[in-house]
Amino acid sequence: MADVLTQRALNRATLARQLLLTREPRPILDTIEHLIGLQAQAPQPPYYGLWSRIDGFTPDQLSTLITNRDAVRIALMRGTIHLVSARDCLQLRPLFQTSLDRWLTTAFGRQLPGVDLDAVTTHGRTLVETTPLTFDELGKQLAPHWPDATPQALAQVIRGRVPLVQVPPRGLWGAAGAARHTSAETWLGQPLDPAPSIDQLVLRYLNAFGPATVKDIQTWSGLTRLREVTTRLAPHLRAFRGEDGAELYDLPEAPRPDPDTPAPCRLVAEFDNLVLSHADRTRVMTDADRKRFFTVNGIFPGVLLLDGRCAGTWRITREREAITLAFTPYRKLTAAEIDDVTAEGHRLLDFATSAPAPEAATAASPPFRQLRFEALR
Repeated sequence: MADVLTQRALNRATLARQLLLTREPRPILDTIEHLIGLQAQAPQPPYYGLWSRIDGFTPDQLSTLITNRDAVRIALMRGTIHLVSARDCLQLRPLFQTSLDRWLTTAFGRQLPGVDLDAVTTHGRTLVETTPLTFDELGKQLAPHWPDATPQALAQVIRGRVPLVQVPPRGLWGAAGAARHTSAETWLGQPLDPAPSIDQLVLRYLNAFGPATVKDIQTWSGLTRLREVTTRLAPHLRAFRGEDGAELYDLPEAPRPDPDTPAPCRLVAEFDNLVLSHADRTRVMTDADRKRFFTVNGIFPGVLLLDGRCAGTWRITREREAITLAFTPYRKLTAAEIDDVTAEGHRLLDFATSAPAPEAATAASPPFRQLRFEALR
């Protein structure tokens, strides 16, 4: 009979894997690889994600990795943009080709009537490897050759079938830039891994997000039929049961802290994998809070964690005269919690104003900073 993990025990284990129980000095690239990347639909969230986990992290450290091509922005898990190490880019991208093929057919198949996808792919790869292009520029250059297809769909063929990385200045702190793309092979000067391991990917997921169900792993990755993998790996894994009876897999020696381990206030980045990488999010938020958090517009705000669980959201707004950090609590906070949130908020403001953010790159740093608590609408 497998041991039962309470929700609190599951919460603390996940926070430990996500490096959110203690903030310590850590090598930046090692942290990115441990987390199997950070979601990066927008330029800034990876910076805040690393700030929440690494003591002494500064924006220039990540910008340097991107400029030096040690880290890249590329579509991977669930077809979304992630910031990953160059090594992980080459190893992981082939594992997601089948899901990207499925996405391309579902989303754009009807806009590509009779189109030879191999021919589009070959020509599009040549274009982006000659000069990094935005999707709009790419579609316009492809359209004359395939007039029956929409330019948007033609550009997305390249997104789905060529491992495209976004090149700087996109993704740099303090620098604005459109998302221009070239192939990973051209940018990194190396081929993709010819024999990537799905088993290794699942083990790495458990190391960073476990304990977890098969459905959790599939939700994070966007891949299917992963029960075959966990069955194959079962002799090397430890099995648990959740309070709901769900079967959980984990690495035998992975950290599972005492459920009473203190969890400090943390401000988790927008789009952070902590809240997007499990089918069952109750390890970090209630179902009621999940409905508040997962909005219809697909924008996932920063998360306020108290005692390891979602207690609200945060957002930063910038104007010429000020930078404002606003909290929207999901419940009434105690006086002690307000003190903790305020202290962590000021640390975040210190970080946010340590260098101009991309949208403020041409202006001086805001002279005035403010923090406020807003009522839940």
